[in-house]
Amino acid sequence: MKTPAEYLNCPVFELTYPTGEAAESVPVVAYNDAIQAVEAALADAEKYKYLLMRALRRHAAETKQYPGPVALPSAETETRVLPLYSPDELAA
Repeated sequence: MKTPAEYLNCPVFELTYPTGEAAESVPVVAYNDAIQAVEAALADAEKYKYLLMRALRRHAAETKQYPGPVALPSAETETRVLPLYSPDELAA
């Protein structure tokens, strides 16, 4: 995986105040360069996500640890629901 700085293939400038003084080491890049770096990082993230999911599926198939569908509790069991407030408080 790349570090965030490796996605920036552009000049990086230091931020300066209007008086010409340098700010506290604040790196600045052009907007278009930043957009390209973010798009490249997102594309790599998609690729890594795809590879990870494929590896997980392959591992699960090899070890047969995938439990399959999980049964939901039946709707026949009733849960008693009690009102939070008494009828006198609700009428108020």
